[in-house]
Amino acid sequence: MLKSSAMVGKFRLINKNWVKRRWLDFRNGNGLYLIFFLTLAQFVIIQYRLLLDRTPLFHSIPLWVFSAAFVAIYVPLGLIIGVWHRRTQYNVDSQTHFERNPIGATMYLFLVDLIDGKVTEEERKQMRRYLLEIMRKPERSLTGTNDPPQDVRYQKN
Repeated sequence: MLKSSAMVGKFRLINKNWVKRRWLDFRNGNGLYLIFFLTLAQFVIIQYRLLLDRTPLFHSIPLWVFSAAFVAIYVPLGLIIGVWHRRTQYNVDSQTHFERNPIGATMYLFLVDLIDGKVTEEERKQMRRYLLEIMRKPERSLTGTNDPPQDVRYQKN
């Protein structure tokens, strides 16, 4: 009976993780790709209706010609803005994320203390256990159960 219960529990955990991963895949595919293309298509159609369909001078321009011209302008403009963002704003984004990452700060502070020889053997083992535990978990809860080891030196003042 115990073996059967353990198998059912394991199946439920695997099934729950499978469902969570499929949900994540769906959200990424939907939010990053499908909705982007649907929104872009909707934007092109709305602009066509507002700009060309209501202006008598442009009544003869078909939707496909407007769409092709729009994409010919919009895609290079998007690429130029993307390159500008990567070259100028990405550093700001990365710096902001770095400054707001208490777990990363704890890890870097631990490394600095380790290099300086300020870490005891017990603290080193505790950090190693913590990192191995994170690596073994298929998912991490956001409820605070994976907080870094509690040590006065690594807490905010």
